[in-house]
Amino acid sequence: MSWLSNALSSSIGRKIIMSITGLFLCSFLVIHLIGNLQLFKNDGGVAFNIYSHFMGTNPVIRTIEFVLLAGFVFHIYEAIALTGRNKAARGPQGYKVDNIGQNSPWQSRNMGLLGTIILIFLLVHLYNFFYRARFGDLDPDINSNDDLYTLVASSFKQWWYVLLYVLAQVALAYHLIHGFKSAFQTLGLTHRKYTPFITYFGYAFSIIVCAGFAAMPLYFFFLK
Repeated sequence: MSWLSNALSSSIGRKIIMSITGLFLCSFLVIHLIGNLQLFKNDGGVAFNIYSHFMGTNPVIRTIEFVLLAGFVFHIYEAIALTGRNKAARGPQGYKVDNIGQNSPWQSRNMGLLGTIILIFLLVHLYNFFYRARFGDLDPDINSNDDLYTLVASSFKQWWYVLLYVLAQVALAYHLIHGFKSAFQTLGLTHRKYTPFITYFGYAFSIIVCAGFAAMPLYFFFLK
């Protein structure tokens, strides 16, 4: 199995891991967004709390959470490792490239910055919602479910958290626009007939998903 470990530890192998975990996390974003749309129901949070209770108590979902956590850890670790290798390969002076802005898109040249913003948001977000939902002491709602809706509503009344949330979604959109297409290229899933569709789909996916998430704190901050 040494050939497998050597392959996965190579630059190409790391990019493949990044691609697979990235696409897996994209599927999580869709599921997470669909569930969180319950926040827009005008029912005092009943539907959202039912959804949250199901996600927090279903044994299958709880098992998948560990897979999801592993996906995040692998993706973040490999991103840091690739960034370090790329910097080492360029050397202290870096590559001399003319018209760098024309040779690669902005998001491609700033994946480290975008990833850092997303990571900071993720840590704050996990503590504020996931940790407090799993290990905190939330009051029950009318159905005796933990009232996570009230916690969400109160969090989205804090300007700094709304700003961080929206900024993170902008960073995530740029991150996904670059990463979605790159993942298919790394996995060799390119074709002159289908690659343009993948590119446009990646743009649409990134904008729609991130706009959906950004709409939630803005809704509570300005309209609730």
